Amino acid sequence: MKIAELFYSLQGEGALVGVPSVFIRTSGCNLRCSWCDTPYTSWQPEGNELEIQQILDEVNAHPARHVVVTGGEPMILPEVIPLTERLRALGLHITIETAGTVFRPVACDLMSISPKLSNSTPGAPWAGQHDRLRIQPRVLLELMGRYPYQLKFVIATPGDMDEVRPLLETLRADRERVILMPEGIDRDVLRERSVWLAEICKDEGFRFSPRLHVELYGNQRGV
Repeated sequence: MKIAELFYSLQGEGALVGVPSVFIRTSGCNLRCSWCDTPYTSWQPEGNELEIQQILDEVNAHPARHVVVTGGEPMILPEVIPLTERLRALGLHITIETAGTVFRPVACDLMSISPKLSNSTPGAPWAGQHDRLRIQPRVLLELMGRYPYQLKFVIATPGDMDEVRPLLETLRADRERVILMPEGIDRDVLRERSVWLAEICKDEGFRFSPRLHVELYGNQRGV
């Protein structure tokens, strides 16, 4: 598998925010988000080819009982199936972070699905492909039906909610599993957006998530 980075940190987003976790960041993505905070896994994929046993050895070097398989988009890689099965055999809690555009029958304890809104659409030449792929209702429903899930939306402006609400109606999603988080890689931008986004969460019954890793470490790799 092509792996961009392997590191031990705290989960920075979602329902398990703050939980010590080993992150396995795969390289490669079928989307090209304009605000992507890991361009080294999508726009310009980097990384090293590692055998699954090499990945497991690195995971075992840390005391965490939670592992996060992220990207890029890990679900585009066929090897994600045997990787997650081997992680399950170690007794680890497995989170998969995905945009929800591809289904594979992985071993997973929390499917962390982040459907991409139109605020993610880049300019030419990627705009058309990105928009065709970014929302796949059939895949989303299959992931939500097979796994414990959270739906995590990146919100840049209050107007983004005009896309979130109808999608949730289509998916018949449990609002308690819907998490909104502010878009941004700068602490000041995140704080400003968090203020009004928290009010939306209070008004509409969604969960709010900070981006803890940015607050703690800033916008850098391996955290």
